[in-house]
Amino acid sequence: MRSARPDGPVISVNGLRMSYGQHDVLTGVDLDVRAGEVVCLLGPNGAGKTTTIEILEGFRSPSAGEVRVLGEDPFRAGDAWKARVGVVLQSWRDHARWSPRRLLSHLGGYYAPYSRPERPRPYETEELLHTVGLTEHADRKIGTLSGGQRRRLDVAVGIIGRPELLFLDEPTTGFDPEARRDFHDVVHRLSDLEGTSILLTTHDLAEAERLADRILILAGGRIVANGSAEALAREAAASSEVRWACGEDRFVHATPDVVPFVRRLFEEHGDAITELEVRPASLEDTYIAMVQRHQSGDRTVALTEVAQ
Repeated sequence: MRSARPDGPVISVNGLRMSYGQHDVLTGVDLDVRAGEVVCLLGPNGAGKTTTIEILEGFRSPSAGEVRVLGEDPFRAGDAWKARVGVVLQSWRDHARWSPRRLLSHLGGYYAPYSRPERPRPYETEELLHTVGLTEHADRKIGTLSGGQRRRLDVAVGIIGRPELLFLDEPTTGFDPEARRDFHDVVHRLSDLEGTSILLTTHDLAEAERLADRILILAGGRIVANGSAEALAREAAASSEVRWACGEDRFVHATPDVVPFVRRLFEEHGDAITELEVRPASLEDTYIAMVQRHQSGDRTVALTEVAQ
């Protein structure tokens, strides 16, 4: 059963600006994340993703703008607010001589005072070890774990307090395909069953397309696109690839107008067409097209939320 969700956005950002000396990193970011939503923030290196996330996590104070996370200013929020937020960083290498079971049991104790009937904290240690696939390695020293196992522990540390909002920074770096699939199941469980809101950054665009309800693209210090992967592809007017065969002859054609093109194919060739495949534009195609258009000064791509 899906958890009850509060009214209003979990994250609300208006006119966010951040400057370091004379260098403007963020020039007016507007975004929101709703309860239980999985949102992926994409952008080229240097676009300001890390700065944006650090402001939302409360690690930096912005130069200007209004930022509310779980109803509070994250830079000034206290321990009760922090107990509601989970963070999975790109790497975390402390406590090498501890075991995963000992570390999670210890960290969980910090969340117990903030437990509520509707959201008990922390996760039970054995349940969490099973969830992230570390039961067999629960009593090994953390320093002896493989990179993928260590990354699973990073995820467990981030969610031990059963967060209402979870920040994931490149969460599946070092995961093998099975571990990545298991992690995706965890994300869906947190969002669908527990109502956890998730803000994700990743360079794996296939992962973003698989996990995210909504994609935000950050370029030039502001959000230049906001919508589902499918909606962004339509907005960018990216071409789809049509492949077909007539007997032994095979053909490939890129077109933004798939239906009229396929209709003309059948009008011209009819039953002679023995194979037909349409490959829509991927998120990678859309992302590259939108960033390149923005960097070239072309503003024909909508800069506000597109239809879902």
